[in-house]
Amino acid sequence: MREFAIAVYPGDGIGPEVTEQAVRVLREVERLRGEFRFRMTEFDWGLRHFHANGSVVPSDFLDRLRGFDAILLGAVGWPATLPDHLTLEPLVRIRQAFDQYACVRPARLYPGVRSLLADRGPSDIDMLVIRENTEGEYVDNGGFFRRGTPDEFAVQTAVHTRRGVERILRYGLDRARRRRRKLTMATKSNAQRYAYLLWDETLERLAPEYADVRVERQHCDALIMNFVRSPQQFDVVVASNLFGDLLTDLGGILGGGLGLAPSCNVNPERTFPSMFEPVHGSAPDIAGQHIANPVAAILSAAMMLDHLGLDAAAAQVRSAVERALVNGARTRDLGGLLATDAMGDAIVQQLQRAD
Repeated sequence: MREFAIAVYPGDGIGPEVTEQAVRVLREVERLRGEFRFRMTEFDWGLRHFHANGSVVPSDFLDRLRGFDAILLGAVGWPATLPDHLTLEPLVRIRQAFDQYACVRPARLYPGVRSLLADRGPSDIDMLVIRENTEGEYVDNGGFFRRGTPDEFAVQTAVHTRRGVERILRYGLDRARRRRRKLTMATKSNAQRYAYLLWDETLERLAPEYADVRVERQHCDALIMNFVRSPQQFDVVVASNLFGDLLTDLGGILGGGLGLAPSCNVNPERTFPSMFEPVHGSAPDIAGQHIANPVAAILSAAMMLDHLGLDAAAAQVRSAVERALVNGARTRDLGGLLATDAMGDAIVQQLQRAD
């Protein structure tokens, strides 16, 4: 029997609530299939760790995570108590230290779920946004100058490398080959003539190697408009760190809401563990009320199953989610009344019925 070591980092706010349901679904599919076993280790990091120890994570947190096959993350942050740049710092360090350079975020409208866009159905919204995850605008490169004076200024310098741009485009092109064979790249070379000219030139150089994939580039402002105006034109979208961050929040809303939006931070070479997390944040305003939607966390766990080579189990989880939604299971963000654990109940029941 195959065994996988999974690090579970529930985090803050609603993170523990939705992670509990994701783990529950993983345990159920583990039981039903009987082909693999998860060895899960939970880490009580985040705000509680900060209050007890003065830091969000221990100093050796990367070494503790390094030996796992995958990391399942809930959500982090509680801005009223601790600034986001402190609570998010470990996530950025995980992505960079473990070379998780591909952030993959599907935006899919499930049957039975209404989009915010009028007259759009599941056939119109099914895209995969791939975000470069280790460089670009989120590199910690810059500083404050003349601090505390009227002449204070800040410099934040993005870093885009040919290697980084090429490998994320190749990853996107390979994924497009397995989908509908179209790739759209976000650029802004009309205003940022160095960084995004590098992106443009790299796509132009790679395109002949992928003659079976239709490639195009759109300026990010136009791309955002077209996500809303005609989402059906998109298949795989590749973007820089910042542009990808913005586009995937919009994609999640188009797909029915962030409560349905999964994501993963992948090291495609598998030299380090990859990390799987819902797109949504920690939502402190509803933490502890047990009304958060766990579907995004559960679908992120399904992406983890795919990554571990457990494709049939992943498909089983996604199918159970889809049937639960079609049958009317709804948390409050979707217009229903189900509590977090009741939504988990509905999905587990669909898993059991399929078996």
